[in-house]
Amino acid sequence: MADVFTKEKRSEVMSKIRSKDTKIEVLVRKWLFAHGFRFRKNDNRYPGKPDIVLPKYKTVIFVHGCFWHGHENCKVANIPKTRTDFWLSKINRNKEKDVLNTEALRKEGWNVIIIWECELKKNPEQRLANLREELFRIEKNF
Repeated sequence: MADVFTKEKRSEVMSKIRSKDTKIEVLVRKWLFAHGFRFRKNDNRYPGKPDIVLPKYKTVIFVHGCFWHGHENCKVANIPKTRTDFWLSKINRNKEKDVLNTEALRKEGWNVIIIWECELKKNPEQRLANLREELFRIEKNF
C-alpha cells in the first residue's frame, strides 16, 4: 500500500512529531508541579535523557509513546503496513535502548517509572493517582 501523502507532505508531518514536551509529558509535569513535586525535565546527564527527573526521590520518569516504544498488546502500537521492516527495526532498537537505559539507571540507584501514553489517555486520573502512590512509596523507603 502506497503512502497517502507525497514525500514532501510526509516529511512535513513527521517533522511535527515532538520528541519532548509532548501533550502527555506536559500533562504529567503540570500534575506533578500542582501536587508539590519539583523536577528537572529532559536532563541529558542521565542515561536515556529521562523526560522527568525528581532528584529528591532519586526517581526518573519516562513518558513513553506507545507506538515509538513498542508497547506490548497496545492498540496504538500497531506497526504500519508500509515499510514494515524499517518500522520493526526502528521500534526494536528503541525498546533495546529503553532496557539498557533502565538497567543503567537502576545500577546507579535510581528508581525508574514508565508511564505509557495509552494509560494516560484511557484514565489519566487513575494513572496519576498511581504515580502519586509510587512516589510516596519511594519516599517512605528513603
